[in-house]
Amino acid sequence: MLAVVANCCPGRLVQRGPWRIGLPGRAMQNAGMKRIFKWILLAGLALLLLLAAGVWGLQRWIGTDDFRARAEREASTMLGVAVTLGRIEVDVWPLPAVALAGVQIQTRPALTLERIEVRPAWGGLLQGRLELATVLVRRASLPQAGVDALLLALQKKKRATPVSRGPEAENTTSLQYIPRRTVLDHVTWVSARGASMTLDADARLNAQGLPDDVSVKILKGQLQGATARLQRQGNDWTVLMAVGGGTVKGTVQLQPAPRAGAEFSLKGQLETRAVEVAALTSAPQPVLSGRLDALTSLSARTASLGALAEVLQTQSKFTVRNAVLHGIDLAKAVKTVGLSRGGETALDTLAGQVNTQGRAVQLTNLVASSGVLSASGNRSEERRVGK
Repeated sequence: MLAVVANCCPGRLVQRGPWRIGLPGRAMQNAGMKRIFKWILLAGLALLLLLAAGVWGLQRWIGTDDFRARAEREASTMLGVAVTLGRIEVDVWPLPAVALAGVQIQTRPALTLERIEVRPAWGGLLQGRLELATVLVRRASLPQAGVDALLLALQKKKRATPVSRGPEAENTTSLQYIPRRTVLDHVTWVSARGASMTLDADARLNAQGLPDDVSVKILKGQLQGATARLQRQGNDWTVLMAVGGGTVKGTVQLQPAPRAGAEFSLKGQLETRAVEVAALTSAPQPVLSGRLDALTSLSARTASLGALAEVLQTQSKFTVRNAVLHGIDLAKAVKTVGLSRGGETALDTLAGQVNTQGRAVQLTNLVASSGVLSASGNRSEERRVGK
């Protein structure tokens, strides 16, 4: 009877009393799956061991003095300034990266970077292209004088290098070497006058090399505690800054170049509200204090991002509320023919207009009044970057 039931119901278990009867097909199938899983596990383990051995060998090779010296020569040739490297490492965790530690660019003064991590875009590597996904800079010191010296060395090298790909090559930028994300961790910038600023920053770019999302926080030094955020929506960017107890808000619009090498245009509007003037300076005893309100328009047309700072034009109308001039009492100074020193002067009115074009600054329509005293005038000057 049991045999008949088994033949009539193949692949099923039939129980009669204490016995259970089944066909061996299911057991054979399970055994086959176990063998396949076992081979997959062994293959994965072998691949991990092979990868670990490759990383270990790569670390040993990259960590040699010979490789480091070769990398120093290549970097020095590329920048036009001597470069020294403390060590070169290959990191696997949390993401694969090549790290340079103890970097010194021998400008005067030198640019020092405790650590630089470069992470490639693996999609590009699989297709045989080197593309940078992330560059991380930790604890760097970047004096403005050293930055200017490096830029000058790069300009000299560029002029000395013949262009063999046609006149359009000068305005062509290879986006594959521009990282999609740049992270600055405790990077210190020192102005030409010695004022320092330490900041954290995170900048993400799109496929065209334009900023998608940029955030900056000033940790110490000039503008300590200030934050800034730039976010992209199409061809527009929204700007939001918190500085000196006030805010700077607005939008910036970019019209892309119609073709490679042509000019693109930039324009925007910014509104400043209740920013403490004294917080914008690095002087321990500020000359002027008060709350700044301003409306600023900006515009530029250029074919190169590197030339943007030179062609950028701004027009600002400003008013300083509750302005106080520190270090001099104007009423006493007038009575004593300038012999009085110290004190302060509360200004009833302080307003004017500031226009800039590149490094040129022009102050017009300045009006300042305090009681029976008043002054007005215009001023123009050429400013230097980093001062």
